[in-house]
Amino acid sequence: MNAATALISGLRDVAPAYDTILCDVWGVVHNGRGHFAQACEALTRFRAGGGSVVLVTNAPRPHAPIREQLDRLGVPRAAFDDIVTSGDVTLALIAAHGNAPLHHIGPARDLTLFTILSEQTGLNPPRVALGEAAYVVCTGLNDDEAETPGDYDAALAQMRARSLDFICVNPDIVVHVGDRLQYCSGALARRYEAAGGRVIQAGKPFAPIYERALALAAALPDAAKTAKTAKNAKPRILAIGDGMGTDIKGACGFGLDALFVAGGIHQEEVMGAAGIDAVRLEAFLQNAESRPKAAIDVLRW
Repeated sequence: MNAATALISGLRDVAPAYDTILCDVWGVVHNGRGHFAQACEALTRFRAGGGSVVLVTNAPRPHAPIREQLDRLGVPRAAFDDIVTSGDVTLALIAAHGNAPLHHIGPARDLTLFTILSEQTGLNPPRVALGEAAYVVCTGLNDDEAETPGDYDAALAQMRARSLDFICVNPDIVVHVGDRLQYCSGALARRYEAAGGRVIQAGKPFAPIYERALALAAALPDAAKTAKTAKNAKPRILAIGDGMGTDIKGACGFGLDALFVAGGIHQEEVMGAAGIDAVRLEAFLQNAESRPKAAIDVLRW
């Protein structure tokens, strides 16, 4: 039987047990419109106490433009040591296809993925119409403010008929943009997989993004504590996130302790008027694939 999930009031309640935090970004550190001051303070104070923080996000662009986005949203550089994105992982997945033509589904802002691919690898796979493509790279919906996954049923059927691989850059189903839910590429991937299509996932909850995050953490100048505990049966690493099917499932599947931020995308299922509703949370966790070690309403120190 899984141990009960502890309800904590702040990161300080569990921080002494960990040397490294792998922290989700969207829904925990910001909401796409502005940063969450309490969360940024919590991560900054964890680092000030000697810990390391790697931000781990299913953002479909490589880390450089995400770092710029964090700057614009007011996330202080003192809150984290490094960033890994599903876009970073995707570069290797695309490179494995060489210069085979691909069809891109996603907004224009994600085209930096291909620019950085060219800069880092010299590869320039042509982006073509679906009927000419050898595979598909999906970073999101083309118009993620107006479209829904159902708008892509005809395209998904065409892909399935041709047995095209579908690289899903962002496995998230939805994110909060301000107070509005917006579909991500994971919603299309789930639909394609249900139709029998082959999906290749780049981000959480899948292992490659955690492997990269831990490699970055181990390479940090003051990562001695992390290196020492890497051989322990229970490493001193905490993953934080608000997505049960991505952040929590991925962390638990990788053998990491997880802190569930209940006030994120699952807030309607687990939150009450005065904060986390313990009864609703337990019912929610009973139906989940993974159980976090602890839960908090919003990330704070």
